[in-house]
Amino acid sequence: MTRALKLSNAHQAMLGDALIASSLDRQERDALLSCAVAVRYEPQDVLFREDGNARYFYCVLSGYVRLYRGSEDREADIRICEPGDSFGECLVLVGDRYNYSAQAMEHAILARFDLGQVKRLLDEQPRVGRAIARSLSQHLLSTMDCLARDRMQTSQQRVAHYLLTHCTNEGARASLRLPFQKSLLARKLGLAPEALSRAFSALRTSGVTVSGRAIAIEDVRALRQV
Repeated sequence: MTRALKLSNAHQAMLGDALIASSLDRQERDALLSCAVAVRYEPQDVLFREDGNARYFYCVLSGYVRLYRGSEDREADIRICEPGDSFGECLVLVGDRYNYSAQAMEHAILARFDLGQVKRLLDEQPRVGRAIARSLSQHLLSTMDCLARDRMQTSQQRVAHYLLTHCTNEGARASLRLPFQKSLLARKLGLAPEALSRAFSALRTSGVTVSGRAIAIEDVRALRQV
């Protein structure tokens, strides 16, 4: 069972840096954060379901949240939200029902914003509305980039792109540790788990070795060629 908690100072500081609030001055940011509480979720908890009445939008403080559509028989992942990511804020401007489902993928803490309070706030703080529109614009651009990669890149190239944009360079070599299970990485990249495994196997020839969540890249230049 979820329980609402007052936002801690650390949570407020993190939200202040999140895209949805980073362009606001202190008074505007405080007004927006006054509409939120912190909520803890267990792994696999469903936050809301597609077509349900919308009461809240969210920003991830810790953990990961999966956005998806479909039924238990057939589901399609839309997005994996990481700390600092917000979702559902479009409902402040239009709509009153969720158009996808959301599920916590591990222990997670989220800032839960009351839609009714935020809607009323827009009359007093119009720049909050512009900040929400800015966040939605960035979501749109990210979605377009994701669609382009899905259509233009092979599974190997998607995995290579992720590794190169998240690794720590050590000269010609690099390394990283996945912050989540490989099954979640597959969802994030729009791949079936077996397709991710095949991609990692194929990337061995480019010097990529995988041990659990630890990934070593022997030759960054070779991986860029992929």
